[in-house]
Amino acid sequence: MDYIINTLVNLAEQSAFTSLQPGNFVMIGVACVFLYLAIAKDYEPLLLVPISFGMLLVNLFPGIMALPFVDANGIEQAGGLLHYFYVGDELGLWPSLIFLGVGAMTDFGPLIANPKSFLLGASAQFGVFFAYLAAIVMGFDDRAAAAISIIGGADGPTSIYLAGKLGQVKYMGPIAVAAYSYMSLVPIIQPPIMRALTTKEERCIKMEQLRHVTKLEKILFPVIVTIVVVLILPSTAPLIGMLMLGNLFRESGVVKQLQETASNAMMYIIVILLGTSVGATTSAEAFLNFDTLKIVALGLIAFCISTASGVLFGKLMCKLSGGKINPLIGSAGVSAVPMSARVSQKVGAEADPTNFLLMHAMGPNVAGVIGTAVAAGTFMAIFGVK
Repeated sequence: MDYIINTLVNLAEQSAFTSLQPGNFVMIGVACVFLYLAIAKDYEPLLLVPISFGMLLVNLFPGIMALPFVDANGIEQAGGLLHYFYVGDELGLWPSLIFLGVGAMTDFGPLIANPKSFLLGASAQFGVFFAYLAAIVMGFDDRAAAAISIIGGADGPTSIYLAGKLGQVKYMGPIAVAAYSYMSLVPIIQPPIMRALTTKEERCIKMEQLRHVTKLEKILFPVIVTIVVVLILPSTAPLIGMLMLGNLFRESGVVKQLQETASNAMMYIIVILLGTSVGATTSAEAFLNFDTLKIVALGLIAFCISTASGVLFGKLMCKLSGGKINPLIGSAGVSAVPMSARVSQKVGAEADPTNFLLMHAMGPNVAGVIGTAVAAGTFMAIFGVK
């Protein structure tokens, strides 16, 4: 009888109910809300499902993120499963490989056909630098402020990459969750801002068809961009280099197997590893604090400002071009590819169902990806990080 009682007591002591704190159950609820949004509302499920499930796991069993240790007998014990996934975040492996996949999936033709799109992509980075200054005012140190600011570009991989490079591991969870959450909420956040800053006449502007881009131009573009950007900011090489390598796979036409692997199987594997490990950084102890609330608020403000600055610069270009540029495509200057370009198309089609802005918006959208990587490289250069 004693054996049975001791066994039951041991089982009870090993259950999660004896070790979890109230905050863990709050985070379990948050994870379930994210799962609902991803599955029921289809808000970027490829991102939110692994992130929210990682959040669920770490708050049920914190040991899944445990570091390796040496026990009392001097025997080295392995760390938790998701700790090893997370090492790829800290080293910048997963964000860089995500960029490889994005490059392999993305047609840079609209950007090449309309180089002015670079200006719209650059203007949408205003929110990044606003968030940097605002974060310092709110009490974060300069490195933490830089890591937080990238949320304004709606670029999850770059946010994670910069946070790891600047040693802001303690903020990586809130930064990543905020960045990916706003990426998934692009269709909700951007349209009201776009409508408020433009007139119906501006939203109805039809742009001229983009010129044909030759295969040679598409092949030379990733090579030239890599040379120019990395010469100026060598610290951008992992992100820009992988983005352009993936695009070269796509456009060269001689490595179809590599392009298909980078844009499909490898991309999805990395999303699983990155998403679950990022979600696993959101333990109750790390996430439920005032700093997290400030990061989430800063990220939202920065993203709204990035959207607004892109639209306003689009209005300026519209005036200077004599009404040939639809300001809506400026909102696509954030890095959420291709979601923000689709939102530009959607809002334009609401004003005029015959208006087709998607390809025009893809130019600023791709420029925004490059712009956010350059912004991250700029911060790394400022702080002397390579």
